Amino acid sequence: MTGRHDFAAPTAQPDPSVSPGGSVSSCQVCALKAGHPGVVLDDQGVCNLCNLDFAEDLLVNYRYTSEVFTEFQQAPSGTGEYDCLFMYSGGKDSTYMLDKFVNEYGKRVLAFTFDVPFESVHAAQNIALAREKIPATFVLDADDDNIKLMMREVFNRPVPKKPGKYLDEKLPCVSCRTFFVLRAILMAYRQKIPYIALCADPQQILTMESNVREVVRGFYKTFGERLADTLFGGQLEELLFDDDENLPKIVFPFIAMRHEYDPDRIVEELRAKGLYQSSPLETHCTLFPLLNYYSFANFDCMFYKLNAASHVRSVKRNASYDRNTFSIKFPRSLDLADVEHRLGRVVKEIAAGEGDRDEQERSLVDVFQRMDASEDAARFVARSFLDMRSVAADLGIRLS
Repeated sequence: MTGRHDFAAPTAQPDPSVSPGGSVSSCQVCALKAGHPGVVLDDQGVCNLCNLDFAEDLLVNYRYTSEVFTEFQQAPSGTGEYDCLFMYSGGKDSTYMLDKFVNEYGKRVLAFTFDVPFESVHAAQNIALAREKIPATFVLDADDDNIKLMMREVFNRPVPKKPGKYLDEKLPCVSCRTFFVLRAILMAYRQKIPYIALCADPQQILTMESNVREVVRGFYKTFGERLADTLFGGQLEELLFDDDENLPKIVFPFIAMRHEYDPDRIVEELRAKGLYQSSPLETHCTLFPLLNYYSFANFDCMFYKLNAASHVRSVKRNASYDRNTFSIKFPRSLDLADVEHRLGRVVKEIAAGEGDRDEQERSLVDVFQRMDASEDAARFVARSFLDMRSVAADLGIRLS
């Protein structure tokens, strides 16, 4: 972004799917904009995601993850101390599956938590509950300096050219997650733990590599050899050249069990067991406002636009289907275009140091309540947005 922006709402209400020149500018099914990274509209104004142009790749991923999960379930305990390293964030999905791995599957689990410096207190509270009730071995890892160095690099580097590649708008989030996944891979590799469990939801298969070697290659491609070696002390190279049988395999239980994935039921069961207190609408990441800033500033979309578009797509294809299938839940009646417009306006004002703080808080609370957050949850997230400039300054992230 450069210069000041005119954030006044337009007096007319044109069709948001049609550009001023008359051409279709957003998908007729899911409302993704034509300029969204990786999105291409056909002659009928339907995007490639709605047309399932990538279906073959998805089927390959689903097949592989299903095979590895079945193999993991049937594998007897080995000679090592643990059957798997479990990526445990303290969120509802990982808490639910950790309980299942230990108490239903009978696996010997090393629950690995990376102490992300951007986590809210809510995740820590859930982890404390799990430690009391689930007999796993818990380990906490941390590397504040290097993950902050990487995030500065991500936010401050020139953005990809439009329309870009699929998920370019989520690069900061994907990079952060990949950083601590690589830390977990290295720990499993050193301790000869044969499997690593990641609780990605069924939609996140689009953002995750299922092969250890490909995770490493992707990180080198994104950050280059110099920075990758700085961040990991040159250890990643060993993963590229060792034999396959010496590398841990990644298990995606929710993706393998995708037809059973129901976040509403998961939260209900966890609360009944006393394993979950935090609302799933209260994001655990304090960088959530900056992630939205990055998406709006560079790609004119809110951070969860792909998730929201997926919801719109599902509702339009099956209007009678009520079950929420992905982690991010949106009300059926949500006016996505209005929410995105209002959120973008406030995010840009805050980034520029403009506007009235009280008015911005009221607007944000209203937006998040429209997205089905409780008033307390909406206010919690809204105030994290109001603190965006101080968080950016602390990390050395430049806001245009």
